[in-house]
Amino acid sequence: MTFHGMTTARHALLCASAAVLAACATATPYQPASEPGAFDGFSQQMIESDRARITFAGNSLTRRDTVENYMLYRAAETAVERGFDWFELQERDVETKTRVRVSPGLSSGYDPYFGYSFFRPSYGWSSAYRYSRFSGFRNRRGFGNRAFYDPFYDPFFDDVDVREITKYRANAEVRFGNGPKPADRSNAFDARSVIENLGPSIKLPDTDG
Repeated sequence: MTFHGMTTARHALLCASAAVLAACATATPYQPASEPGAFDGFSQQMIESDRARITFAGNSLTRRDTVENYMLYRAAETAVERGFDWFELQERDVETKTRVRVSPGLSSGYDPYFGYSFFRPSYGWSSAYRYSRFSGFRNRRGFGNRAFYDPFYDPFFDDVDVREITKYRANAEVRFGNGPKPADRSNAFDARSVIENLGPSIKLPDTDG
């Protein structure tokens, strides 16, 4: 494959990756999880006829309060679906999963593999390496198609993006009941009131297209 062909293919791959990232750059909607406990929706397990374990977990763009509200909303829906009037949250908690991601940045105007001649003390400038030539490469800093090199630029240590990624998972053991909710229990909720009050804030999956 020619230099031009390889560059074109590489740019096409970057554009496709950017499109996928843009499509995924949204908070987790209110939906069933792909598997129990996964960070992409709600899951539940009935423990007894009037007791269940309910979870909602979201991606790194989903706020903690959203995760908690969606878990609460799912508990209310489950209560109504099973013929109950109220529910009580027992052993409620929110797990936090945090990790640091380090990745090459895209802010540099140079291509570290296809557009740069670098220097090594034992070998000198790498102009003989056909993929390291800067000549003919249109860079993003606006130098056009002129031959150019920077003796202080290290092609193998380009801009680095370091960021902390945090995801939340809300869990609760839920007990269901009929009749008026117990007035003396602060963790007891009227199921239909929860659905009515939280309903406008619930974001469902986008089904367009």
